[in-house]
Amino acid sequence: MGRGHCQIERGDMLAFLFPGQGSQTAGMGKDLYDNYKAARHVFDTAGERIKTLCFEGPEESLKQTINTQPAVVAMSIAALEALKSELDITPDYTAGHSLGEYCAMYSAGVLSLENTLKLIQKRAQLMSGQAGSMAAVLNADEEVLKKCIEEANKTGYIDIANYNSPSQVVITGDEAAVAKAGELLLANGVKRVIPLAVSGAFHSKCMKEAGENFADFISDIEINNALIPVITNVDAQPTVSAADFRKKMPEQIYSPVYWTQTIQKMVQEGVEIFIEIGPGKVLAGLNKKIAPEAKVYNIYDKLSLENLLEEFKTVKIN
Repeated sequence: MGRGHCQIERGDMLAFLFPGQGSQTAGMGKDLYDNYKAARHVFDTAGERIKTLCFEGPEESLKQTINTQPAVVAMSIAALEALKSELDITPDYTAGHSLGEYCAMYSAGVLSLENTLKLIQKRAQLMSGQAGSMAAVLNADEEVLKKCIEEANKTGYIDIANYNSPSQVVITGDEAAVAKAGELLLANGVKRVIPLAVSGAFHSKCMKEAGENFADFISDIEINNALIPVITNVDAQPTVSAADFRKKMPEQIYSPVYWTQTIQKMVQEGVEIFIEIGPGKVLAGLNKKIAPEAKVYNIYDKLSLENLLEEFKTVKIN
C-alpha cells in the first residue's frame, strides 16, 4: 500500500453506492484481503465460510441466495473499509440496491459490523427457497408494460420489483405470470426480457411473511440514528431515524426497489460524484442511464481502489 492518508479538497457533493444480488463473482475481495488490514478484519469477522465463498466460490454455491447476500455484503464492507483506511472521505449521502442497503446503513453508522452480518444472514435465510421468479425488462414503453402486467395478472400474481433505470425494470411474482408477461411484452414489441437466476419472487407480496418474520428478528437488534442520510429503497427518501430504519428494513423485503428514483433524489440534492463500492459495476452502468452527467467511480479490487486514490489526489474536486 504505502500511500498513507490523503485528504481531498472538494465542493462537489458525493455519495456511496453499494450493489446487490447478481454482482457477485468467485475471487471477489481476495486481493483486498491480502493487501489491506481493514479489509482483512471485515472478512475475518464474517468467518471462514464466507471468506471461502468469496475467494474460491464455486460460482454455483455463490449464486444461492443464502450465500450471495452475506458474501456480497462482506466484500462490499471490506472494500469500504479499505477505502477509508487510505482516504479521509465522508459521503453526503449513501444508498444500496436491495441487500446493498445494509452496507449503506453500516457506512452511515446505523448498524455495527457484527449486526450487519447477523441481519443479512437472517434476511438471506428468510428469502431463500421461496416460490416465484423474476425477469428484467429492457426498454419497454410504460403503457405497454402496464397493459402486459394487467393481462398477466389473470394468470397469477405479478408486479414490478425494481425500478433500476429509465430503460430497465424487473418484474416479479408467480412463475407462470412472469412467464406470461414476458411472452406478452415480446409480442408487443419489447426486444428483451431476461429471466433472472433467483430463487424466488423478491420484492413482492410473496415475501410478506419473510418480512414479518424479519421484523420479529430485528426487534432486539441495536439500531442507531444515521450519521449520513441513507436514501432508502422503499421510498427513495433520506432516512436518519433509527425508528424509521427499524420499520423500513422488513418492508424492503416485500416492497419495490425505487433505484431510479433514489439516484434522481441524490442528484436533486446536489450529488455530482458517485462511488460504487463492492463487486462489479452494475450500479455504475445504471447510473449512466439515470444521471449521465454525474461522475462515477468504482472500488471492487486493489487496482480500482488505487486508481480512485490517484484520481482524488491529483484532481481537485470542486
